[in-house]
Amino acid sequence: MSRIGKLPINLPTNVQVEVNNENAVTVKGPKGTLTTPVDRDITVERVDGQLVVTRPTEQKRHKAMHGLYRSLINNMVVGVSNGYSEQLELVGVGYKATVVSNTLELSLGYSHNIFLSLPKEVTATAVTEKGKNPIVTLTSIDKQLLGQVAAKIRSLRKVEPYKGKGVRFVGEQIRRKAGKTASK
Repeated sequence: MSRIGKLPINLPTNVQVEVNNENAVTVKGPKGTLTTPVDRDITVERVDGQLVVTRPTEQKRHKAMHGLYRSLINNMVVGVSNGYSEQLELVGVGYKATVVSNTLELSLGYSHNIFLSLPKEVTATAVTEKGKNPIVTLTSIDKQLLGQVAAKIRSLRKVEPYKGKGVRFVGEQIRRKAGKTASK
């Protein structure tokens, strides 16, 4: 029983949804347009202002696809109406971030700066306040792409457990280790 798949997707008034013959769902809203293919066994129907995703049988595969596609379509609806954002914090002495024409330049303690070209769907802003760690804010309508870009940036300098230096999500809890103690 897919509990997520059974939930209907509420559609805001400014969002239009199309399901074509090839089982591709297109969602249009004020922030943009997103499209995703849907498995041929799963059906997507519009019922009085809501989208309902149904499966043909109780097979394990159909149950898994049911919840998956319901979540993907819901993420698209939220993305084109509200959008998504992630904030990354650069913790470390001399760590800097700047954004120039959709290219993110990071100074993360390596001998050279890292230049990361962002996809056109993702926009970035970098804020550096005196006495605080630099914060990079990523925004997009595509939740999957945004998470992938944020994970890529985070992987450039993972947080180490002794001093806590590295790239982390804002509000992320890091498990710290004690380190060596001097003995006589």
